[in-house]
Amino acid sequence: MIKQLLVIGDVTIDTHIMIDDASLECNFDRSNCKLCLDYAAKIPVKESFQTIGGNGVNVAIGAAKLDISTAILSSVGNDNGSEIVKKELKDNNVETDLITVDTKTPTRYSTILNFKGERTILAYHHKRQYVWPKNEPEVDWVYFTGLSDGFENILEPLNKYLIKHPTVRLAYNPGSFQLKNSLDSVQEMLGITDLLIVNRQEAEKILGTTMKKEKSIEALIHELINLGAQEVAITDAANGAMAGNEEYVYEMESYPVQVIAKTGAGDAFSSGYLAAKINNHDIPTCLVWGIANSCAVIQKPSSHLGLLRPMSMKKMINTFLNIRPKKIF
Repeated sequence: MIKQLLVIGDVTIDTHIMIDDASLECNFDRSNCKLCLDYAAKIPVKESFQTIGGNGVNVAIGAAKLDISTAILSSVGNDNGSEIVKKELKDNNVETDLITVDTKTPTRYSTILNFKGERTILAYHHKRQYVWPKNEPEVDWVYFTGLSDGFENILEPLNKYLIKHPTVRLAYNPGSFQLKNSLDSVQEMLGITDLLIVNRQEAEKILGTTMKKEKSIEALIHELINLGAQEVAITDAANGAMAGNEEYVYEMESYPVQVIAKTGAGDAFSSGYLAAKINNHDIPTCLVWGIANSCAVIQKPSSHLGLLRPMSMKKMINTFLNIRPKKIF
């Protein structure tokens, strides 16, 4: 099996719930906001539907739609959810041979509450039995993203694989579980990372600092490069994204589009940016592809509906030709 991209990440069954009857309680500066629902009440639902999800799934499908030959390594339970996951991935041209069945743990699931364009995720995490394949895949890139407890089983064989295959490049997007429970391992991974993709809050978490203290996202990028990453892309929600290496840094605004739901926006950026990288484009072009893909996704209610294909990518970029990356370093 020869693929351009191997994605390593969890898969989930996501139930999306669109609600209007809720409220937000925030600090005076709109920070630390809480989603508030009436206790012991029946909350009307505007819309509800199910999809497969998870960082790994979203990036794998996003890359495949951009004509990147893609496989995914993950774990599912011995349940109906596993068949749903595999079928939808195959329907989206993602190779599923490296998905293993964990008989002790069900397929991961989550409930996503969408309110006023933002999402609150109720996620099920449980220790999983991840298995590195005996017949190692032949790929150009590995994208390593969020896994549950048990992800340690992947770290050592992944490191050995990258040493054994020095031409394989690593893109890294640490998941919330790793950032919360194993920050040391995240920092160690940067030493072998060709491309790090994180949001601003994740960058701050890795570095143990804040943008306010460091003065700019550009400073965060340089700090992450100093830890070993060769190239860093940092997304900052509606503010757009910034990316660079030791030589230069570019920033790009987000497109002015209507936001329906932000679920999967970061993963869409990752798949767009990475697809451009695999096609040997430079950092400014990678930023354009990432921003275009993420802005397409947030106009739809789920993380897959808006994902772009090559022709729609060109159309999206041409629609906003006036918004381009700017060199800041």
